[in-house]
Amino acid sequence: MDKPEQTADSEFRYEAVVKFIDDLIDSGALAPGQKVPSLRKVSKARGVSVSTALHAYRMLESKGVLEAQPQSGFYVSANSVVQMGKPSVMSRSTPVRKVSSGALVANMFELAGDTDLAPLGCAIPSPDLLAASQLDKFLARMTRTRGKHANTYAPPRGVDSLRAAIARRSINWGHAVSADDIVITCGCTEALHLALKAIAQPGDTIAVESPNYFGFLPILQALHLKVTEIPTDSIDGISVPALEVALEKTPVKACLFSSAFNNPLGCLTSEEKKNQVLSLLNRHRIPLIEDDVYGDIFFGKERPRPYSAMEKAKNVIYCSSFSKTVAPGYRIGWIASSGYTDKLAAEKYATTLCGPTLTQVALGEYLNAGAYDNHLRGLRKSFAANMAAVSNTIADTFPAGTRISRPEGGFVLWVELPDDINARAVFDLAIREGICFAPGDLFTTSNNYRSCLRISCGYPWNTQIERAIWKLAELVVVQRNAQT
Repeated sequence: MDKPEQTADSEFRYEAVVKFIDDLIDSGALAPGQKVPSLRKVSKARGVSVSTALHAYRMLESKGVLEAQPQSGFYVSANSVVQMGKPSVMSRSTPVRKVSSGALVANMFELAGDTDLAPLGCAIPSPDLLAASQLDKFLARMTRTRGKHANTYAPPRGVDSLRAAIARRSINWGHAVSADDIVITCGCTEALHLALKAIAQPGDTIAVESPNYFGFLPILQALHLKVTEIPTDSIDGISVPALEVALEKTPVKACLFSSAFNNPLGCLTSEEKKNQVLSLLNRHRIPLIEDDVYGDIFFGKERPRPYSAMEKAKNVIYCSSFSKTVAPGYRIGWIASSGYTDKLAAEKYATTLCGPTLTQVALGEYLNAGAYDNHLRGLRKSFAANMAAVSNTIADTFPAGTRISRPEGGFVLWVELPDDINARAVFDLAIREGICFAPGDLFTTSNNYRSCLRISCGYPWNTQIERAIWKLAELVVVQRNAQT
């Protein structure tokens, strides 16, 4: 295959073609479902070879921007999103702080269970999109055939068949994990709790992305740990220069980062940058705890590889769960790290002894049956469609100057409102109108993100969701006017 052509300023020509098509879509010149210029037309217009134009179109296809139709050409994806400005990034890392937001986070989870509220708040997938009916069949079968033997304590590390099934799936991550190195946990929350407890002591400082998932903060608070927040871009991920400065100035005990599709930004850190981060942590001898709960929810062609699969990975603890893809009610997660397995297993034993046996057996059987991958394909398609619909409605209804993330996976959107709008005040109005979202102040220990909010797209697009977004846009204007 020919190598991509290169301009004098070292920019690959195919990247210029990618930008050209992106700009046409963002400006509205190309709408979702519309055919894009043929390879010959775009190669002539941009002064590149047909092979370079094809390379650019394939890149856009892998990102879900374009769709190839046999015998017809390339079209703008029906799930393509109207582009708005990307959210801003902090200029520097925050000073070390204690965590004290547990009560606010607990209130958010309480609201998540209120079925009278439009479900834009907590990142919980719709039961209609999950595999509950399939799992119920496996659970019923296991209850009939093995219920008596499963009504006992599981091994502290988890049921062997489930750990083996997860180990086989780890090949998809690009990092084969031994079943012996896996400990089954009560969701990813317990996995992160065990990892932090195994590494850090009260008073230690943990580096996190900023904004960071608000569910991290109660764990850090309960363990009496402090945090420093590292600037993170909604497209490029964590700032390596800012991390380097923070590690030089602050005695960081460990880092807690997302593997892919950071919650709330949805960013996907490149493999090159992941290796840069790992090189930096190796130099300072700092372990990394990675949260990969969204790794299977990707919209491109391939699953992103986590930090633990990178060439530079040396001291990484991997945490994930099935809560975002299969069954949040099963509360099954896992943690994997060859260097810490015994310590993690001991912490698990001392904390909850073991997880439920029957649900572990049923989930292991479900994974072995091969149904999970088929389910994921449909789930990813649904989430991509939901996010496109929500994003485009926000673009149509929210005030000028609103910025929005453009994730390539997961199912949450980060929205930055104009500076004069207080998202917490909008939240109070929205709750009274039957709408729940997550205000930006939940995702930090600082005073940042007061004008930001996160919207969950875990439920199928319908009239209720559409009306909620329209109403939310009205409330944003109401709050702005109230301040003037």
